[in-house]
Formats: sequence, structure tokens, C-alpha cells
Amino acid sequence: MTSAQVEHEEAPQRAEEGYERGLGSRQVQMIAIGGAVGVGLFLGAGANIAKAGPSLIFMYALAGVIIFFIMRALGELLLYRPVSGSFAEYSREFLGPFFGYFTAWTYWLMWVVTGMAELTAAAIYVNYWFPSVPQWVTALVFLVVLFGVNLISVKLFGELEFWFSMVKVTALIGMIVIGLGVLTFGFSAAGGTASVANLWQFDGFFPKGVGSSLMTLQGVMFAYLAVELVGVTAGESENPEKTLPKAINTLPWRIALFYVGALTVILCVVKWTEFAAGVSPFVKAFAVIGIPAGAGLVNFVVLTAALSSCNSGMYSTGRMLRTLADNGEAPRAFRKLSASRTPALGITVSVLFMGIGVVLNYVVPEKAFGYVTSVATAAGIWTWLMILVSHVRYRRAVEAGRLPASSFPAPGGAVCSYIAIVFLLFVTGLIAYDADSRVCLYVMAGWAAALGIGWAVLKGRNPEVTQRREPALEKVG
Repeated sequence: MTSAQVEHEEAPQRAEEGYERGLGSRQVQMIAIGGAVGVGLFLGAGANIAKAGPSLIFMYALAGVIIFFIMRALGELLLYRPVSGSFAEYSREFLGPFFGYFTAWTYWLMWVVTGMAELTAAAIYVNYWFPSVPQWVTALVFLVVLFGVNLISVKLFGELEFWFSMVKVTALIGMIVIGLGVLTFGFSAAGGTASVANLWQFDGFFPKGVGSSLMTLQGVMFAYLAVELVGVTAGESENPEKTLPKAINTLPWRIALFYVGALTVILCVVKWTEFAAGVSPFVKAFAVIGIPAGAGLVNFVVLTAALSSCNSGMYSTGRMLRTLADNGEAPRAFRKLSASRTPALGITVSVLFMGIGVVLNYVVPEKAFGYVTSVATAAGIWTWLMILVSHVRYRRAVEAGRLPASSFPAPGGAVCSYIAIVFLLFVTGLIAYDADSRVCLYVMAGWAAALGIGWAVLKGRNPEVTQRREPALEKVG
């Protein structure tokens, strides 16, 4: 790839043009694994256990099946045409330019607000060791360090994300092994009360009713945000036809092990009535088991999880802004790549917006985290819906002979995508029903209105940008 090609701005270019394919199989695999393990599990599960009891295990399993449907739909699209910024590109191709524009900007918003939340969480975790350091100072330091990492190269991003994910995965596996040891051999302070019977002997598996359990699906889906990140790496994967299917096909065992498995072990070791909102179930379990320095260890792990998510957010937002610029839906300057072939300007602008999180930590440190997580969830649901609807449209085009078949077809065809669409709409209904969470729908309505106005202005200034264009096909596999 020559510098002339990288900086070419006269004609529409493929979204992945100019990127360094610097993410190897090892890194893509671990990014995929790490994407399925985040702060939503490490922290959010505590409040959800208090609401649903042991039935939360079933909610994670149910949502996990839907997530697998979403990822197989995305996988089929990725192997039909692997591009960086994939969800927006597929929305643009199969639903129209406006949906591509809306999806790209909304995914950008999701990661910006998630970055704010994770910076806040990271600052809170550091406060555990250094209570005298203001939250906003810690948040600012982490923001600057991760910004530098993302500017240097995609290889450095991939390596850092690999080790972040390794810490999370190792900690979860260690927790499961220790919990199984307590259950099997009865050692530790929890040995006398640890039992599989804890899953049903305290008011049953659904202690607060099925309705209360269903209401936790909002938090459960937030925990799964970022599993689709593997799709954003498509344009920078060395061998997308090999690495992407492998990453997606291993998703079921990752969900079974890290979510269902970890929660099952924890709820067997510690009865569900001892968990509460605001306390990590992992910290609680380590405390009950009586492992020295266990709380500090888990605090380090959840700090790693937060930094990992923020790191991924910077990676994603820069690529999404470049995708928008490629299609004339954002300033042309975002198309340029730095000497290290990273979308430096897009990353920089995104980081500046994430800096709002630093301000929130200065103004309202105790409320900063809650202000933004619900917005991220709503934006994530929109992204997943666009993946599914695009997949349904793609399958119709393949069946009609208009497009080539993918080398990685989703099992069940479009049927599983329809099931997942209904499920996501159901979760959206639950969000609207809950007075505490429905505020995010108001925010999204305002966001939609702002994007609608932006589209109208764009259409007036540059009408050809808002018209359909045939994609440059590069069938893989």
C-alpha cells in the first residue's frame, strides 16, 4: 500500500484501505474473548443477583444464545465482504445510506460513552488503593496513556488488549477452579456452607418471580456489549477468512465458561441472599472463601477489565469516524491515516469527547458511572439490530442469486436472526417499562433527532453522498 493510496481522496475507497493488517490470530482470538468479559460481569452481576437470585444464570445463558445468533449473522456478512467498520457498511449496503450513517455514528456514541464509564470505573478502582488521589486525576492519566497506545500502532493496541484480556480470563478461570475446589473438598471458610443446593434452597431458582428475573436482561445485555468488536477488527486481521470464524465459533464455550460457569460456581459457594448492588460478586466470593489479599486481587482484575474496554473504545471510534468520512458523512480529514497507519485524527477527537468523563468525575464523581451506561446499552442494541436486519436482507439477496454466498453461513439461515430481533425488541420494551432505565430511550430519541437534522443538511449540501452506491466486492474464503 503506497502513501498515495493511503491519502487518496478523489474517489470513494474501501473502508479497510490503508490499514495495517497487524492483528494476528492470537490477538484477534483474545480480543474476541476479552470482548465477552467486562465490567458488566465483574460489577453489574451483583445488583442483578440481588434482583433475580440464581435465575440470573439462566438469563445469562438465554442472552448468550441470542448473542451467538448475532455473531454468526455478523460472521456470515464478514466473510462475504470483510471491512473495517463492518456494521455500518452492511447497514449502508442492505438498508440504505441513512442507516449506514446512523449506525456508524451510533456505534461511535456507544464507545465514547462506554469509554467515559470505564474511565470512571478505573478511577474508582484505583481509589481502593489510593483514596487520597482524586478520581478525575486518575481518569485523566488513564485517558492519556491509552490514547498514546492507540496512536502508535494497531500492533501495540492488539498486544495491550491481548494482555488485558489474558488477565481477565486467567482470573475468571482461577475463580472457577477455586470455587470447584471449595465445593468438592470443602476447604476454606466457605466450605461448610458451599453447596450446589444453594441454587434452589433459598426460595427456589426464581426467588423473586419470573418477571423480576426478566427485568435483569437489561443489565445482562450491557455485560455482553463489545462482543461484536471482532467485526471491527476485520479490516486489520491478517487472515480474516481463518481468524474470524474461529473467534466467532468459540463464543459459545466462552459464554458457557465465563458467564454461566463463573456465576454458577459463585452462587453455589455463596448463597444469593448475601449479594447486593454496588459490590462485585467476585470480591464478595473471595472474601467469603477467605483468600488473603483476594479483594485487592479482584480489584486489579476489574481495573484491567475497565482499561481493556476503554482501550477497545478508542480503537473502535477512530475506525468508525474514518468509515463515516469515507462515505462523505463526516469531515474528510478523518480519512487520513498517520505514518503508523492509524486513524489518528478520529482517535484524537473521540478521546476529547471521552474527556467529558474526566469532567464528570470532577463534578459528580459518585454519579458519573450511572449517567452513561444505560445510553451505551441502548446504542448497542441498535447496532445488534442493524447486524441482524442486514443479515436477513443479505440472505434474501443470496437466495435470489443477486449476491455470492458467504463461506461462513449462519446455521438456520435467517430464522435465528428473526428470533434475535424479536428478543432485542423485547429487551427494549423492558427498558421502556423500567422508570430508572427508560431515560436512555429519551437520550437516544434526542440523538436520532440530531442525526436526522445532520442527514438533512448533508443531503442539501452533497446529495450524491446520500445515494446508494454498489460496494466493491472482495469475496473471501
